[in-house]
Amino acid sequence: MNNLNLSLDERRIAVIGANGSGKSTFVRLLNGLLLPTAGRVTVNGLDTRKEGRALRRKVGFVFQNPDNQIVMPTVEEDLSFGIKNLKLDAAEVERRIETTLQHYGLLGLRKQVAHFLSGGQKQSLAICSVLIMEPDTIILDEPTTQLDLRNKRKIIEVINQLPQRIIMTSHDLPLLKNFERVLVFNEGQVVYDGASCKAVDFYEKLLT
Repeated sequence: MNNLNLSLDERRIAVIGANGSGKSTFVRLLNGLLLPTAGRVTVNGLDTRKEGRALRRKVGFVFQNPDNQIVMPTVEEDLSFGIKNLKLDAAEVERRIETTLQHYGLLGLRKQVAHFLSGGQKQSLAICSVLIMEPDTIILDEPTTQLDLRNKRKIIEVINQLPQRIIMTSHDLPLLKNFERVLVFNEGQVVYDGASCKAVDFYEKLLT
Protein backbone atom coordinates (compact mmCIF):
# COMPACT_ATOMS: atom_id res chain seq x y z
CA MET A 1 0.00 0.00 0.00
CA ASN A 2 1.52 3.33 -1.06
CA ASN A 3 0.85 6.76 -2.55
CA LEU A 4 -2.29 7.30 -0.46
CA ASN A 5 -3.18 10.90 0.25
CA LEU A 6 -6.63 11.12 1.79
CA SER A 7 -8.57 13.37 4.11
CA LEU A 8 -11.61 11.70 5.69
CA ASP A 9 -14.17 14.19 6.93
CA GLU A 10 -17.57 12.64 6.23
CA ARG A 11 -19.76 11.11 8.96
CA ARG A 12 -20.31 7.79 7.17
CA ILE A 13 -17.45 6.33 5.11
CA ALA A 14 -17.30 2.81 3.67
CA VAL A 15 -14.24 0.95 2.39
CA ILE A 16 -14.82 -1.83 -0.14
CA GLY A 17 -12.65 -4.12 -2.23
CA ALA A 18 -11.86 -7.76 -2.90
CA ASN A 19 -10.08 -9.90 -0.32
CA GLY A 20 -6.44 -8.86 -0.21
CA SER A 21 -7.11 -5.44 -1.75
CA GLY A 22 -5.78 -3.57 1.29
CA LYS A 23 -8.98 -2.32 2.89
CA SER A 24 -8.44 -4.00 6.27
CA THR A 25 -4.84 -2.82 6.35
CA PHE A 26 -6.05 0.69 5.61
CA VAL A 27 -8.58 0.87 8.45
CA ARG A 28 -6.09 -0.61 10.91
CA LEU A 29 -3.74 2.25 10.07
CA LEU A 30 -6.43 4.69 11.19
CA ASN A 31 -6.30 3.76 14.87
CA GLY A 32 -2.72 2.62 15.20
CA LEU A 33 -3.25 -1.14 15.09
CA LEU A 34 -0.77 -0.94 12.21
CA LEU A 35 1.82 1.80 11.78
CA PRO A 36 2.84 3.25 8.42
CA THR A 37 6.31 2.31 7.16
CA ALA A 38 6.44 5.66 5.36
CA GLY A 39 4.43 8.86 5.53
CA ARG A 40 2.07 9.87 8.33
CA VAL A 41 -1.40 9.03 9.52
CA THR A 42 -3.11 11.58 11.74
CA VAL A 43 -6.58 11.55 13.28
CA ASN A 44 -7.90 14.73 14.87
CA GLY A 45 -4.33 15.98 14.95
CA LEU A 46 -2.98 12.86 16.69
CA ASP A 47 -0.11 11.06 14.99
CA THR A 48 -0.68 7.29 15.05
CA ARG A 49 3.04 6.62 15.38
CA LYS A 50 3.66 8.97 18.30
CA GLU A 51 0.32 9.21 20.11
CA GLY A 52 -1.21 5.77 19.77
CA ARG A 53 -2.62 5.52 23.27
CA ALA A 54 -4.40 8.86 23.08
CA LEU A 55 -5.59 8.03 19.58
CA ARG A 56 -7.22 4.76 20.58
CA ARG A 57 -9.30 6.64 23.13
CA LYS A 58 -10.67 8.70 20.27
CA VAL A 59 -10.97 5.94 17.65
CA GLY A 60 -12.63 2.64 18.54
CA PHE A 61 -12.21 -0.53 16.48
CA VAL A 62 -14.72 -3.37 16.10
CA PHE A 63 -13.20 -6.54 14.68
CA GLN A 64 -14.79 -8.85 12.13
CA ASN A 65 -14.85 -11.75 14.58
CA PRO A 66 -16.19 -10.64 17.99
CA ASP A 67 -14.50 -13.61 19.68
CA ASN A 68 -11.20 -11.87 18.94
CA GLN A 69 -12.41 -8.84 20.88
CA ILE A 70 -14.21 -10.38 23.86
CA VAL A 71 -11.55 -10.90 26.52
CA MET A 72 -13.40 -11.29 29.83
CA PRO A 73 -15.72 -14.07 31.09
CA THR A 74 -19.01 -12.18 31.47
CA VAL A 75 -20.73 -9.38 29.61
CA GLU A 76 -20.34 -6.80 32.38
CA GLU A 77 -16.70 -7.73 33.00
CA ASP A 78 -15.93 -7.35 29.32
CA LEU A 79 -17.50 -3.90 29.25
CA SER A 80 -15.66 -2.75 32.36
CA PHE A 81 -12.28 -4.06 31.15
CA GLY A 82 -11.47 -1.15 28.84
CA ILE A 83 -12.86 1.70 30.90
CA LYS A 84 -10.80 0.74 33.95
CA ASN A 85 -7.84 2.25 32.13
CA LEU A 86 -9.67 5.59 32.02
CA LYS A 87 -9.39 5.88 35.82
CA LEU A 88 -13.09 6.63 36.25
CA ASP A 89 -14.74 6.38 39.63
CA ALA A 90 -16.95 3.37 40.39
CA ALA A 91 -20.18 5.33 39.98
CA GLU A 92 -19.24 6.47 36.47
CA VAL A 93 -18.19 2.96 35.47
CA GLU A 94 -21.54 1.61 36.67
CA ARG A 95 -23.44 4.40 34.88
CA ARG A 96 -21.71 3.66 31.59
CA ILE A 97 -22.29 -0.09 31.83
CA GLU A 98 -25.95 0.28 32.77
CA THR A 99 -26.67 2.93 30.14
CA THR A 100 -24.89 1.09 27.33
CA LEU A 101 -26.51 -2.28 28.04
CA GLN A 102 -29.93 -0.71 28.42
CA HIS A 103 -29.71 1.25 25.19
CA TYR A 104 -28.65 -1.73 23.09
CA GLY A 105 -30.95 -4.33 24.59
CA LEU A 106 -28.32 -6.34 26.46
CA LEU A 107 -29.21 -5.47 30.07
CA GLY A 108 -30.76 -8.88 30.70
CA LEU A 109 -27.50 -10.52 29.59
CA ARG A 110 -25.29 -8.56 31.99
CA LYS A 111 -24.25 -11.60 34.07
CA GLN A 112 -24.13 -14.03 31.13
CA VAL A 113 -20.95 -15.79 30.00
CA ALA A 114 -19.89 -13.74 26.98
CA HIS A 115 -18.70 -16.61 24.80
CA PHE A 116 -22.06 -18.39 25.18
CA LEU A 117 -23.95 -15.54 23.51
CA SER A 118 -25.38 -15.84 20.01
CA GLY A 119 -23.45 -14.42 17.07
CA GLY A 120 -25.59 -11.29 16.95
CA GLN A 121 -25.33 -10.77 20.70
CA LYS A 122 -21.55 -11.16 20.57
CA GLN A 123 -21.29 -8.56 17.81
CA SER A 124 -23.52 -6.21 19.79
CA LEU A 125 -21.28 -6.72 22.83
CA ALA A 126 -18.18 -6.01 20.73
CA ILE A 127 -19.75 -2.75 19.55
CA CYS A 128 -20.81 -1.87 23.11
CA SER A 129 -17.29 -2.50 24.42
CA VAL A 130 -16.14 0.23 22.03
CA LEU A 131 -19.08 2.57 22.64
CA ILE A 132 -18.58 2.53 26.40
CA MET A 133 -15.21 4.22 25.83
CA GLU A 134 -17.12 7.12 24.20
CA PRO A 135 -14.85 7.50 21.13
CA ASP A 136 -15.39 10.14 18.46
CA THR A 137 -14.93 7.67 15.58
CA ILE A 138 -15.76 3.98 15.31
CA ILE A 139 -14.12 1.70 12.74
CA LEU A 140 -15.91 -1.54 11.92
CA ASP A 141 -14.14 -4.26 9.92
CA GLU A 142 -16.74 -6.49 8.21
CA PRO A 143 -19.16 -6.38 11.18
CA THR A 144 -21.91 -8.46 9.52
CA THR A 145 -19.87 -11.18 7.77
CA GLN A 146 -20.61 -13.99 10.24
CA LEU A 147 -24.26 -13.11 10.92
CA ASP A 148 -27.53 -14.46 9.59
CA LEU A 149 -29.97 -12.06 7.94
CA ARG A 150 -31.94 -11.22 11.09
CA ASN A 151 -28.87 -10.41 13.16
CA LYS A 152 -27.30 -8.59 10.24
CA ARG A 153 -30.30 -6.27 10.10
CA LYS A 154 -30.11 -5.67 13.86
CA ILE A 155 -26.42 -4.76 13.73
CA ILE A 156 -26.91 -2.43 10.77
CA GLU A 157 -29.78 -0.74 12.63
CA VAL A 158 -27.44 -0.19 15.58
CA ILE A 159 -24.70 1.17 13.31
CA ASN A 160 -27.11 3.53 11.53
CA GLN A 161 -28.20 5.01 14.87
CA LEU A 162 -24.72 5.65 16.22
CA PRO A 163 -23.93 9.36 16.64
CA GLN A 164 -20.20 8.82 16.08
CA ARG A 165 -18.42 9.02 12.77
CA ILE A 166 -18.36 5.55 11.20
CA ILE A 167 -15.71 4.06 8.93
CA MET A 168 -16.67 0.54 7.85
CA THR A 169 -15.32 -2.14 5.56
CA SER A 170 -17.93 -4.45 4.06
CA HIS A 171 -18.65 -6.92 1.28
CA ASP A 172 -22.38 -6.42 1.86
CA LEU A 173 -22.88 -3.67 -0.71
CA PRO A 174 -26.63 -2.99 -0.20
CA LEU A 175 -25.85 -1.95 3.39
CA LEU A 176 -23.82 1.00 2.16
CA LYS A 177 -26.64 2.96 0.52
CA ASN A 178 -26.76 5.51 3.35
CA PHE A 179 -23.00 6.10 3.41
CA GLU A 180 -21.84 9.51 2.22
CA ARG A 181 -18.53 8.33 0.79
CA VAL A 182 -17.14 5.01 -0.41
CA LEU A 183 -13.50 4.21 -1.10
CA VAL A 184 -12.84 1.34 -3.52
CA PHE A 185 -9.53 -0.45 -2.96
CA ASN A 186 -7.71 -2.61 -5.49
CA GLU A 187 -4.17 -3.98 -5.05
CA GLY A 188 -3.42 -1.55 -2.24
CA GLN A 189 -4.63 1.53 -4.09
CA VAL A 190 -7.77 3.65 -3.94
CA VAL A 191 -9.16 3.26 -7.44
CA TYR A 192 -12.44 5.09 -6.83
CA ASP A 193 -13.55 7.62 -4.23
CA GLY A 194 -17.06 8.95 -4.39
CA ALA A 195 -20.75 8.66 -3.58
CA SER A 196 -22.09 5.27 -2.54
CA CYS A 197 -24.16 4.35 -5.61
CA LYS A 198 -21.45 5.32 -8.11
CA ALA A 199 -18.69 3.67 -6.10
CA VAL A 200 -20.61 0.40 -5.80
CA ASP A 201 -21.36 0.45 -9.53
CA PHE A 202 -17.64 1.01 -10.28
CA TYR A 203 -16.65 -1.84 -7.95
CA GLU A 204 -19.12 -4.29 -9.48
CA LYS A 205 -17.78 -3.48 -12.96
CA LEU A 206 -14.21 -3.89 -11.66
CA LEU A 207 -15.03 -7.45 -10.63
CA THR A 208 -16.44 -8.49 -14.00
